[in-house]
Amino acid sequence: MTSRINIGRPASTSYHAPDPHGFANSRPSTGYRAANPDHPLERIRAVAKQVEDAIEIYSQPLKPHLPTIGRFLIIVTFYEDALRIMTQWNDQLWYLQTHRHFYRGISHLFLLLNVITMLAASSAVIMKRYTEYAVIGLLSVVIIQGFGYGLMFDLTFFLRNLSVIGGLIMVFSETMINKKKSFAGIPSMSETDRKKYFLLAGRVLLIFLFLGFIIQGKWSIGRIFMSLFGLAACTMVAIGFKAKWSATFLVILLSVFNVFANNWWSVHSAHPQRDFLKYDFFQTLSIVGGLILLVNIGPGGLSVDEKKKTY
Repeated sequence: MTSRINIGRPASTSYHAPDPHGFANSRPSTGYRAANPDHPLERIRAVAKQVEDAIEIYSQPLKPHLPTIGRFLIIVTFYEDALRIMTQWNDQLWYLQTHRHFYRGISHLFLLLNVITMLAASSAVIMKRYTEYAVIGLLSVVIIQGFGYGLMFDLTFFLRNLSVIGGLIMVFSETMINKKKSFAGIPSMSETDRKKYFLLAGRVLLIFLFLGFIIQGKWSIGRIFMSLFGLAACTMVAIGFKAKWSATFLVILLSVFNVFANNWWSVHSAHPQRDFLKYDFFQTLSIVGGLILLVNIGPGGLSVDEKKKTY
């Protein structure tokens, strides 16, 4: 009986059989075997850890400024859109009245409300004043413009604007984290749950821009490799696995792509393609801003990274 009662003690000298279940070990077991450092997966983990550490070290000087940089890049597309409407006022009216069949007064009111909302709401986001209402205003602009200009069912436009909405949701999530308050109109749930779900929605929506890039344009060897690496990084962002590392990779990838593919400054001012390139350039900056906020605030509770901390 004593041998059964004292199973937590080290094995006696009269019994030399191995203890496969660890009952004879007085220290608690971690539940994991020692990793083989020569295993390919362990080498990948080691490299990933080195990359994460390098990103953490070199991003330290920028870290206090990341929220401001991210917010500015997210709303810069709305500033550009408002400026374009004001500088092309007559052209905008002609398009709405001729192609979208707006009545004369309605077209003026449509453009005026869009300009005022974009300028006021974008400034509020930058100044961090009434951010939640500013985000709702900018979301309404995205939806109204989609229907007003007849682009809501254009697949590329739709995917790009989903990503812009994802960036705006990241701004909303950051506001919730910083203010630690609840907002009217949101179904009753715990504050932690609200943050988790908004961060999840923002992460998932941010990647739609890259999906739009994959399905359009001509294919080449470089485009295939870029699409594969980008798709892998997008998947990691969506599920929240190494989210900061993958978001940083997408920031670099999209920034390089944006400069070379949407170089509107190299196109003559009279060329009709210039406005389309400028529009794509600033929308891509908006998604980059959302990814920068993701790097700053993390993926949230509904992510693989967070679950790894728990288990």
